[in-house]
Amino acid sequence: MIVRYQQPWALHRELLREVNRVFDRTGADDDASTGATAQWSPAVDIDEYSDRFVLRADVPGIDPASVEVTLDKGVLTLSGAREQAVVEANAPEHRRVERANGRFHRRFTLPDTVDSDSVSASGKHGVLEVVIPKRPQVQPRRIAVTH
Repeated sequence: MIVRYQQPWALHRELLREVNRVFDRTGADDDASTGATAQWSPAVDIDEYSDRFVLRADVPGIDPASVEVTLDKGVLTLSGAREQAVVEANAPEHRRVERANGRFHRRFTLPDTVDSDSVSASGKHGVLEVVIPKRPQVQPRRIAVTH
């Protein structure tokens, strides 16, 4: 009996996600504070609008005020930690542990068009949102030629 698989690209997308996740963790640089020392990496969505970029990072269980957001020489860095929950004396035995604990670290190289002085960050419902405005583009102007 031949069974047809209905979503052949789902595995391909998952493989690409995993490869990207590996490179995000190890490809930043050789600094001791990079993803190489991070125990996990938050999932991130980046949207581009005409006037800004919006980056949303999933950091459930972490106080947004404890996440360090820095911008230095065009590189936006998110770092922080999720501490392991304190085990109570008569707590149930863990059957599955999927949520990562420990330090996290993500870096993003920003384009030259961003206004680095106006970046803002806020957190709500386990999502850290970083708004990165773009600088207003200089419009070309017509120059009159005189005789």
